[in-house]
Amino acid sequence: MKNRQLYFRNASFAALFFVILGYVVKFYPQQLVGFDSSIQTALRGDFPAFATLFWTNITLLGNATVLLPICLAVAFYCYQKRWKIESYFILASFAVMGVLSTALKYVYQRPRPSIEWLVDTPGYSFPSWHAASTLMVAGVMVILVQQHLKTTITKRIVQAGLIILAMLVGISRVYVGVHYPTDIIGGWLLATTLLHILFPFYDRLRFQWRFQGKQK
Repeated sequence: MKNRQLYFRNASFAALFFVILGYVVKFYPQQLVGFDSSIQTALRGDFPAFATLFWTNITLLGNATVLLPICLAVAFYCYQKRWKIESYFILASFAVMGVLSTALKYVYQRPRPSIEWLVDTPGYSFPSWHAASTLMVAGVMVILVQQHLKTTITKRIVQAGLIILAMLVGISRVYVGVHYPTDIIGGWLLATTLLHILFPFYDRLRFQWRFQGKQK
């Protein structure tokens, strides 16, 4: 794969920024108070009814009970189309992200914000599982759309919609009060890192399996 080193370089940069942010979260959390608080205040405002209804529903899209069925449905569809590696790619990506983001919460052990919550959520705060997993799934879907949709305009609209939706889920976690903005940034950096690591391996296997007649 010609651009393999480019993807690994991008993964390295994203991972570096994640580690730096995680270091500050772990040892100097007071340095993030001004940044986090200003965004929380600006976003949450006085909880207008429409905004609260919108964000509390958007945040549900990042729940495992929603993301897992979506991944299973897409994986089943891909397998039926004989796009076998695509099927494995989305399931493996979701599983790896779920395990890693959960494990990292116990590494950093950042308490959740001490402000009013609009939803009830257990566990630690950094990085945001919802932000990381939603962007990871959206990223994989963007790749699949790029490879299998032929109409350019439709392709771009679907891809943009997926990324925007993932971003909205991340933002919703700040609005409902269960995450700091830096938790969301950390989740996005983690997803970006893993996508750039996993994609070259997936793309190489896809080429090999198609060449060997194992899939379309």
